[in-house]
Amino acid sequence: MSGVLVVLEQRAGIWNRMSFEALAAGQQLAAMAGTTCSAAIVGIGSAIVPLAADITSKQLEKVFLLDHALLADYTSDAYVIALEQLVKQIAPQYVVFPHTYQVRDFAPALATRFRRVLISDVVAIHAQDSGTPVFVRQLLQGKLNADYKQCAHAPTFISIQAGTFRGDALTTGTASMATITPNLEASQIRNQPGERFRESASTVDLTAAPIIVSVGRGIGDQDNIPIIEELATALGAELAASRPICDNGWLPMERQVGSSGQTVTPKLYLAVGISGAIQHLVGMKGSRSIIAINKDENAPIFEVADIGIVGDLFEIVPALTKAILAAKA
Repeated sequence: MSGVLVVLEQRAGIWNRMSFEALAAGQQLAAMAGTTCSAAIVGIGSAIVPLAADITSKQLEKVFLLDHALLADYTSDAYVIALEQLVKQIAPQYVVFPHTYQVRDFAPALATRFRRVLISDVVAIHAQDSGTPVFVRQLLQGKLNADYKQCAHAPTFISIQAGTFRGDALTTGTASMATITPNLEASQIRNQPGERFRESASTVDLTAAPIIVSVGRGIGDQDNIPIIEELATALGAELAASRPICDNGWLPMERQVGSSGQTVTPKLYLAVGISGAIQHLVGMKGSRSIIAINKDENAPIFEVADIGIVGDLFEIVPALTKAILAAKA
């Protein structure tokens, strides 16, 4: 049976995008460990069966559908019981989750059932000389990296930080599918689902933006923000910011990128006047391409940038906006 099991997350038949990032991590881990990878989808058949086609086209040994009426709405009790039965049945070496709020709720309890801990928020996986996978976590808001490996017997439970693996880079293939009905009773469910959290209509989902233009304290004053807004509009991008901009109230908190804001992975991240504090880098380092504009040639942002432009943003940004508009005309 597969050495790696990736537990995917969906709600009402809609994928959490981080599921595919966890799946990419699972494929990488399986290749590193010289084993195969499988996936599990938890829910009720009417919601999860249509999703199976998205996964059976990936390089997986098997896709398990945990189908039960008591799994229609998320409860930690039901998920722990159902997944405990699956893990005992297939005995994987590694169980991988996306590091979502839901996973944080139930995965530690699941790991405890096996007398293990959850190695959470993993940002990278590498192998020791012996071939043993080592999992990297960040400490002190990303200032330090720490290596973890499990010395106890399998299974090892890990969750993957958002933006650290590319969900659009999955290896394709053909996977078989198996439907499993867990042994669940209503009396086992101590907690009941409440009303789903509803975000305000004004909330901006930066995680879905393919292009982001982000502004930092180098802008100097709130009155200068429109310069960056014009560039974002010309590119068809979402406007974002580092923490000082949002703390000052120059842009709403929902546009903050970083460890205390949103974690984003756009195709293009344009950082304007952002020095690159580690708290900000944590939230955007997974971007496919990064362009940085900063007058300080030693700014940390240039260490992660694919293209760095050293100069005065008040000269560069208007010229760049003008060139983009001219090219689109």
